[in-house]
Amino acid sequence: MTQPEPPNPGVRIVRVPEDRAGQRIDNFLLGQLKGAPRSLVYKLVRSGQVRVNGGRAKAERKLEAGDEVRIPPVRLETPHDAGRSPPKSLLQALDASIVFEDARLLAIDKPSGVASHGGSGVAFGAIEALRALRPRDTLELVHRLDRDTSGLLILAKKRSAMTELQALLREDHGAGVHKRYLALLVGRLPNGTMAVDAPLHVGLRQGGERHVQVSAAGKASLSEFRVLERRGGQSYCEVRIATGRTHQIRVHAQHIGHPVAGDDKYGDPEANRRLREKAGLRRLFLHASSMEFALDGGRTPYLLNAALASDLVEILNKL
Repeated sequence: MTQPEPPNPGVRIVRVPEDRAGQRIDNFLLGQLKGAPRSLVYKLVRSGQVRVNGGRAKAERKLEAGDEVRIPPVRLETPHDAGRSPPKSLLQALDASIVFEDARLLAIDKPSGVASHGGSGVAFGAIEALRALRPRDTLELVHRLDRDTSGLLILAKKRSAMTELQALLREDHGAGVHKRYLALLVGRLPNGTMAVDAPLHVGLRQGGERHVQVSAAGKASLSEFRVLERRGGQSYCEVRIATGRTHQIRVHAQHIGHPVAGDDKYGDPEANRRLREKAGLRRLFLHASSMEFALDGGRTPYLLNAALASDLVEILNKL
């Protein structure tokens, strides 16, 4: 429901409807400003042009039903950009990557190199491509994967499913959702399960690039690494995470001295070079393998899987 036009031409005041209660303001704005890159939304919020009930707000603020959001006029595209759509190759790749679908959820096996969403120099991500493939569906990202990480990415087709699943991801450090990853760590990780309980802080480097580090000032983060196999002096591991922080597995792996193979941001350049020459590894060896949870207050269980990417299977076979 939109209020009468305020004095400043082009500015809109939008009242948050009941079914958007609990949504982050950045995601709410992306729905209001169709086609706007996420980087622009963050810029609008940081600059104070977007206000909630008359006051400034951070991008992660959760909205409540009845909140009034001030949305400034935004020029979203130039004539050169008009009519652009995701490339056919991306559409075909994502159409082939669907591993599960029902009336509420859509799950894909996201290829490495594909961003979860557009922005920060990426014109189209998985969500934009899937919306182009499914124009009649209302698709929303439930969570995100790093661009270089392959594997299970879940989207909601119904607002109620997204709200419930995101609540499970938030509650009690995500205890209601069991997430399993597969990773190749550099070197010989000790046998058994190694729990890494180290707070993570997200900082920004010059140019806006996110860089995460272990810091007492960060948010609580817990990862568990378990060796499945030894391959060529490296450790092929199952990783379970109780929290879903930015770059969590990669930074925790670096923190224990066994970075993820192929990680050009937090990894070991010399080890990466050796693995590239020996086994042809040219990407981050990290794959989101499965997610287990239950909707409808625990009555409807889901166990969704994405098999280890074929290029990573090849790498293991060469080690």
